[in-house]
Amino acid sequence: MSDSSYDDELYDDGLNEEQFAERVDLELWKKLFVFTRPYRRELTMLISCGIATAIFEASFPLITREVIDDVAANGSQVNLWYYAGIYLGVIVLLGMSTLGFIYMAGKIHTYASHDIRRAGFANLQRLSFSYYDYRPVGWLMARMTSDCERLTDILAWGILDLFWGTSIMLAICIAMLIMDPLLGCVVMLVVPLLWWVSKYFQREILFSSRQIRRVNSEMTGAYNESIMGVRTTKAFVRESHNARDFGRLTGRMYQFSLRNALQSAVYLPLIMTLGSLATGLALVIGGMNMIAGTLTAGTLIAFINYTRQFFDPVEVLASWLAEMQMAQASAERVISLIEAKPDIEDSEAVLAGIASHHPVARDSELAVDGMEERIREIELRNVHFAYDPAEPVLKGINLKVSQGETIAIVGPTGGGKSTLVNIICRFYEPTSGEVLINGYDYRGRSLHWLQSSLGMVLQSAHIFSGTIRENIRYGRLNATDEEIEQAARVAGAHDIIMAKEHGYDATLGEGGQQLSSGEKQLVSFARAILADPQILVMDEATSSVDTVTEARIQKGLSHVLAGRIAFVIAHRLSTIRAADRILVIDGGEIIEQGDHATLLGHKGHYYELYTQQRIGTTTDRDSGWMPG
Repeated sequence: MSDSSYDDELYDDGLNEEQFAERVDLELWKKLFVFTRPYRRELTMLISCGIATAIFEASFPLITREVIDDVAANGSQVNLWYYAGIYLGVIVLLGMSTLGFIYMAGKIHTYASHDIRRAGFANLQRLSFSYYDYRPVGWLMARMTSDCERLTDILAWGILDLFWGTSIMLAICIAMLIMDPLLGCVVMLVVPLLWWVSKYFQREILFSSRQIRRVNSEMTGAYNESIMGVRTTKAFVRESHNARDFGRLTGRMYQFSLRNALQSAVYLPLIMTLGSLATGLALVIGGMNMIAGTLTAGTLIAFINYTRQFFDPVEVLASWLAEMQMAQASAERVISLIEAKPDIEDSEAVLAGIASHHPVARDSELAVDGMEERIREIELRNVHFAYDPAEPVLKGINLKVSQGETIAIVGPTGGGKSTLVNIICRFYEPTSGEVLINGYDYRGRSLHWLQSSLGMVLQSAHIFSGTIRENIRYGRLNATDEEIEQAARVAGAHDIIMAKEHGYDATLGEGGQQLSSGEKQLVSFARAILADPQILVMDEATSSVDTVTEARIQKGLSHVLAGRIAFVIAHRLSTIRAADRILVIDGGEIIEQGDHATLLGHKGHYYELYTQQRIGTTTDRDSGWMPG
């Protein structure tokens, strides 16, 4: 496993590395702020509390100014209890507004995080197989975990900082200009310089942060694959090789993180230095005016406080802006996942039909213009397909299959067997040609209707964490316990399940680690039987089971296959002799087809494959698991 296997060039969603390097993309952030709209009341309260906090904070120097000037003018006659009461009142209100914005920001953070993750997960369920072809699990996990957490921090606390910071700066500017317009303008001369510094660092911080997020995705993907493949790694003693490759990734992360940290470390001190410069200007010019008698001591002290206070929100907003640059890389990736479109989806006409309950598009009642709900026939007309246009996988496939037929598909590895079945199941669509169901192009039918009519038993059966009963019930969620047990009996799994300590309620680990490969296959087979599909696909379904278990499966197959269209991909040719038709696929083309006896009589490619597989065996006792 090398770090190159996680190169983002393979799954970058078309994002150009420099696309957002010059500025914050407001349109991108608008799409994220949409997730706060359902919580307008909380958002309004958050903004109100932030503005109120800013006003209360800005009032302290004014109160201080009044106290100093009043004492200077009236000495001991000043009622200090009056000012103490005002201070206390402002402090209480400030505490209440601070409590309010912290509570509301926490709620918005939690709600938005929930909604973004839910939207991302829901879209992942809709996306086509092709989306996952070049995107490791770790790459997707990073978007829904660390990237999402970062964004919701910006959405909640960033909104607060924005309104609090701009409000307090506006209040301070107004107060300074009212107290002394000239001195106020001098202090605010520093603002353009602040803008220039921020503009420069925007680009630098954003670029390095995007590099960090990219390497982080690669690291997450590599880490996930290493854990998933730990048995293979140990079997081939590749621990040091994996550690070396992962070390290269962490080295790149160190390099980019150090650069990003240095940029942030320089950025904020520059802002603080400019703030100190403004304070110095206020002190020098204000001091000279005070000596000249044109400025009171209270006003000078208020100005000095305001210059320090003015640059506090500037520092916060600058920090928020820097964080926003870093988070924009996360925003790009999360939004790209949420907005990713399936390569295969229902046409506008089909969607309109579903919405209007038109019978052509309804999933449960297709019976107009000759289109019945029951699948009577599947036909492929001159079907071509290619994952890469330069490398065609299927070439001019013509095939017609009727209800009740069992079609076996054989041929060399890479010949296009699985691709052909995936096209029929509409996991992929042909690049040219047509797939007809009952004489109608299946692109004009509901995708959900077709795929809910499928049952699949794959070579590598996936078992979910949970109980055996829950895994079988996945085939039909409303199935009763009796129906689940009946499906297991037909699949030949019942006795093996009952031998477990808790039977059907035995808890399985992640990926069904408590089951052997053969037991997983039996559970997967029972799940497909329970689904009662119109189209059954078996991809090397018995490759992981022994001959005894295979014999158990044979007993129920006549019942399972009756009245269905079945596609069976097999390498062991002795197991598919009773199929109605056998297709030999090589180089993406059907080079032979017919039943077992006919193909043997032709003494062509199938004959050679079958003969080669029989070499070395002392007897051919396989009667074939297909019912005759």
